[in-house]
Amino acid sequence: MWIFDCYYKGGVHIWARERGLIHSIIPYPQAFYLHLKDPSAHVGMIEGLESLYRVEEARFCTIYGRLEGYCIFADRSVAEKIEKQTHYSAEIYNADVRRDQQYLAGRDLFPCAERDESRFSPDFEHPLRLMQIELSGDPRRARTICSARINGGLDGPAVGEGGRIELMEPGGETDLCGRPRRLQGSERAILSDLLETIRVHDPDVILAGQADLWMQIVAQKAARYGLDNCISRSGRFRSMAARSYWSYGRANHRDRAMIPEGRLLIDTTSSFTYREGGLKGVLLSSRLSGLCPNLTARFTPGTLISSYEVFEALRRGLAVPFRKRDAESIRDLPDLKSCDRGGMMLQPEPRLHERVSQIDFTSLYPSIIVKYNLSPETIDHPEWRGFLAGVISPLLNLRIETKRRKKLDPGYSGLDSILKWMLVTCFGYTGYRNAKFGRIEVHERITAISRELLMQIKQIAEDMGFEVLHGIVDCLWVKRVTGVTGVEENESTGPVGGRGDEPTAGAGAVQWVGVEGFKEAVERETGILTEVDTYDWIVFLPMADGFGAYNRYFGRLCTGKVKVRGTAARRRDTPGYVASMQNRLFELLAGARGKEELLRLEPAARQIREEFMAGLPDAPPGQMAIHCRVGRLNYSRRCVQASALRAYEGLGLNLSPGMEMGYVVTDAGAWEVQAEENASSFDAGYYAGLLEKAWQEVAFVFR
Repeated sequence: MWIFDCYYKGGVHIWARERGLIHSIIPYPQAFYLHLKDPSAHVGMIEGLESLYRVEEARFCTIYGRLEGYCIFADRSVAEKIEKQTHYSAEIYNADVRRDQQYLAGRDLFPCAERDESRFSPDFEHPLRLMQIELSGDPRRARTICSARINGGLDGPAVGEGGRIELMEPGGETDLCGRPRRLQGSERAILSDLLETIRVHDPDVILAGQADLWMQIVAQKAARYGLDNCISRSGRFRSMAARSYWSYGRANHRDRAMIPEGRLLIDTTSSFTYREGGLKGVLLSSRLSGLCPNLTARFTPGTLISSYEVFEALRRGLAVPFRKRDAESIRDLPDLKSCDRGGMMLQPEPRLHERVSQIDFTSLYPSIIVKYNLSPETIDHPEWRGFLAGVISPLLNLRIETKRRKKLDPGYSGLDSILKWMLVTCFGYTGYRNAKFGRIEVHERITAISRELLMQIKQIAEDMGFEVLHGIVDCLWVKRVTGVTGVEENESTGPVGGRGDEPTAGAGAVQWVGVEGFKEAVERETGILTEVDTYDWIVFLPMADGFGAYNRYFGRLCTGKVKVRGTAARRRDTPGYVASMQNRLFELLAGARGKEELLRLEPAARQIREEFMAGLPDAPPGQMAIHCRVGRLNYSRRCVQASALRAYEGLGLNLSPGMEMGYVVTDAGAWEVQAEENASSFDAGYYAGLLEKAWQEVAFVFR
């Protein structure tokens, strides 16, 4: 039985593929555990609960050990009332876990797999039928369905009346099988044909750009025209409310979603999981977290890793706390000051460096959790096998495997990306105040160990004759010091000698010496895997005060590719015209293997700059759009963001924090802007300044 949708509605609903479509409804009572430190003080409350609900004495396990208490067969609202009556002294477990997730965990099942499969295998197939839908227009503005295009899953006859469905030649936009079809006619005809096509071909998965926004329009229009909305196989939809929230210092927004039952509807535009990992990434997230793909496609990596930890706890018979009680112990100020320092960074000297190697730890923080057995309960009991270390270990091993495989087969890149983000956020969740299995001391211990490791590999590098140029948390940039024993200069190839086992870039390229030995020494001393990138040259850029920036650099790898971080071309708020100029410059610099060749390219680089400066007045206003997220809705002073919000309000669009907006500056002095869609002009002087800033970033290489 291959489960692809599951949810709780009076019972556990399971939709699966097994020689056809299966829909099962399994009775499953809601229940939670209650532990009272002094049960005798709450005898009356227990008697009251027994008169209303089924109550059983129970022993249950937590990550800290066994507890005595009660199993109460009631929902979360009862747990909240108990908390209030006991003045929050009661310890409650499993009150807010998803019942479908709990059901699967208790029966050793998980979504998107057969029973005998491994959850931690990067190789798996699915039996799902796919269909891709493209609806024209912007659902936030024009709420009219003008046309539709369908790809995939169309292995039967065309559906529709009066020739409203046009068969098209495959355009190559999608890897889904099937001949694309375009739906035309009136809005009612298009919607009728769309729903009828879905009913006849009955796909398990529908992929659509802005699906969550379009679904609301489709539902409203179908009701207006009296059409059967068959997108949900049961005819019912589950609702997920719109929400604005802050994460890692920036605002985010999730649109309201209508989730069909018995069919997967994936928003290919807004789903982070789908953008990073494709459909297979969504399915892998479901296998790991025990949640159905309809949810994993809409959740953030942080929610996915939290759900994974909860699912693992349930599978291991551990109760999940309702409220976090171990966020942080009471400590004195000197202890706090010595512990809470974050990651280590070494400031670089801002200039051009040649023949540089960058060594990165693979998933450093998760590796530290596993290697050093870090978990909330092991802070006080280091001899215990930590829950967090135990559940992160297979996830880390899977990430190491997908990272190895993607070098040989790019098809594993999406899975690797999903695992990377889940593991990145697992560190942040150790210090999150509401995390089920987090504790701030674990968070601080991870960063403390990372600081020690960075200083340790810095010492290893210097002992092996390398100069350390830069370091940031989990990576180090080094270069061989000239005149080191065993290394001699050769006019045609630069440093030669030693093992000679480093990657080269063809004839006349630098053959890197000793870096593999350094890599092996680091892995041997730290016990953590690493990767090495080698540069023919790299430029660390300065900050406004002249000191080296920690995260702004670019350089030519030995493969001939230019690696760029932190410059205008990498920033999301850079206008397309400005980014195009900087990308042209980087393409030019990719042809230089060293400083002398770079200097010879300066005239050609200046010519590119002049070309873009001269073409600026005639450039399309759309290429000047600046994209950013809405951080807040009220500003106390005039600024470009406040003007952009007013421009959108003028279009009848009310934005929420976390939503994206695009605007074009028409008068920088007065902070006047136009919404991207309506922009007809722009302030050429303002954008010339942005071009100059982007040029100065690249021109630093010629100094």
